[in-house]
Order: sequence, then structure tokens, then C-alpha cells
Amino acid sequence: MSKNRPVVIGIAGGSGSGKTSVTNSIYEVFKEHSVVVIEQDYYYKDQSHLEFEERLETNYDHPLAFDTDLLIKHVNELLERRAIEKPIYNYALHTRAEESIVIDPKDVIILEGILVLEDERLRELMDIKLFVDTDADLRIIRRLMRDINERGRTIDSVIEQYLTVVRPMHNQFIEPTKRYADVIIPEGGQNEVAIDLMVTKIKTILE
Repeated sequence: MSKNRPVVIGIAGGSGSGKTSVTNSIYEVFKEHSVVVIEQDYYYKDQSHLEFEERLETNYDHPLAFDTDLLIKHVNELLERRAIEKPIYNYALHTRAEESIVIDPKDVIILEGILVLEDERLRELMDIKLFVDTDADLRIIRRLMRDINERGRTIDSVIEQYLTVVRPMHNQFIEPTKRYADVIIPEGGQNEVAIDLMVTKIKTILE
């Protein structure tokens, strides 16, 4: 692969929209070459200075929950072909973990997260901006299944969080970023035509 500037792809969309499926589909095509995925939710702010009870009040669907400055710094370092130390977030302690993950520079950088299109500085670093657009009923069902099966949550707690935090934050902050997308992908990972188009576009840029 060339040593030219890496291609940066932003993949946004609501919780349960299928962002991860789209990301994985693109990753599978380019993993033999040179691709790295940077998940926005690894970049939640460090909260070690707060008492544990205060950390429990964190609204993880708000732009201010993210350390966007650090994310931008890391993307710029990867663009300069320098390795970074990607943070890890400890959801049990609601703060950043002490360990980190060393990420080497690659030809394709995928930024994936609910609000990766929200900050103009981050958007300006992207070559391709995608928004995965999935109906709200599908998103809440997927979130219910994930949180109950993988995170041990109760139905009541998931629904309450959805109604009080997730849905209002989606309408206020996530949905409006759709207008910044170059391509809107309906139904996420099920949309093979859109994914094939993206793969072709990325290959063109790399060549």
C-alpha cells in the first residue's frame, strides 16, 4: 500500500442503528491490507477525579461526555503515520482505565460512534462521512436485546434510560448530524449495495 495520507472514514448513527455491522463489513474487506477502527466510545472522558456516585450520573449520549480533543489529536497523529495509545474505558468504574492499546498507523482509519460527525474539527479530517439510518423501533429492540443479554440489564431499566436519555439525546444531537453525511445508509449492515459502493470508493481513493 502507498505511504500517502491515510483515508479517514466516519461512521455515525444512533445506538442500535447497525454502525458496527457496517464498520465490520468494511474492515473485513481491507483487513488484509491496512485498516484500523477507532471507536468513539473508547474516548469517554476520564472521571477519576469524581466520586463514584457522581460518575453514575454521566450522560453517555451527550457530546460533552467525550474527550473529543484527545480523539482529534490521535487521528492527526495517525495521519502523520505515528502510533497512538488508544484509551480504554472501564464501564464498571465509569472512568478511563489505566491501561491503553497501542495502535499503529494504517492506510484506512475508520472512526465509528454515535457522534463522530458532531464536531466540525473531526469532520474536516474525514474523507468519507457515513450515517447509518435505522428506524427507531428497530434501534430500541436491538438495544433491549443487547443490554439484557450482554450487560445483564432489566427491561425496565433499559426502557427508562431510552426514554429519559437515549431518545432525547438522539433527537437533539445525533439525528441532526445526518446532514453532514456524504452517504446515508438505511438499515445498516443489511444494506449490501451501500457497503459495496463504499468499498469501491475507498479502493479508488487508496489507488
